[in-house]
Amino acid sequence: MKKRVFVSFDFDHDKRLKDFIIGQSRMQDSPFEVIDNSLKEAAPERDWEAKGNSAIKRSDIVVVMVGPQTYRAQGVLKEIKMARAAEKRVVQVIGYKDGNYTAVPGAGQLYRWNWENLKKILS
Repeated sequence: MKKRVFVSFDFDHDKRLKDFIIGQSRMQDSPFEVIDNSLKEAAPERDWEAKGNSAIKRSDIVVVMVGPQTYRAQGVLKEIKMARAAEKRVVQVIGYKDGNYTAVPGAGQLYRWNWENLKKILS
């Protein structure tokens, strides 16, 4: 059975990372499926936190896609708190090849993004 993954990302700067990991989840040998992703929108719905909390509770693991500003993205920080409160495993994946990235506080180990790492941590 595939792991159910909630993807958290910096909505304002890294939307394409969500699309990339969803694409990888559709690969034939993928051990995971993306059940939901960060719900913050440019003008967030009043109940986005309740919807996010519900989606996180349905997941097996929360994956934080890390970009240059993710460590201070308020929506990501709230989603991490929700995941910790729900006792979900949280991991971080560096979303881009180049650059130095700051880990999101409380979001677990930081991994390089490659297919072997994804398969290992999401199996």
